Amino acid sequence: MYNSDWFDTLNKPLLNPPSTLFQPVWVVLYSMMVLSIILFTFEKTEKSKMHGYLYFGIQLFFNLIWSPIFFLLQNIGFAFLIIVLLDIFAIMTVKEFYKVSKFSAMLLIPYIVWILFATYLNGAYFYLN
Repeated sequence: MYNSDWFDTLNKPLLNPPSTLFQPVWVVLYSMMVLSIILFTFEKTEKSKMHGYLYFGIQLFFNLIWSPIFFLLQNIGFAFLIIVLLDIFAIMTVKEFYKVSKFSAMLLIPYIVWILFATYLNGAYFYLN
């Protein structure tokens, strides 16, 4: 998916995990995200779900465009801006989901932790390179 020659030349930040860790982590996180949105959708409530859906869609959009910006365009600075926006909208998603379904919100906590860690990595790559 990405230019490993370019990526391999980058100065690596402290706490940089092995690349083999990313695929299994994302499989688990995306599975939890799917379960979360399903539970949120089917939770019976009088409360509006509009903001939850909106924030979920926006954070998912930022999630999906981050990799091409970082790896294909090799634009570490712009990718950092995107991941910060991803962080903000993912946190807003959790807050909105919590109003409707506490469990669906809790399912997103590992995702939040992971993307905050990814934000550290992205920022460190930007700083080091």
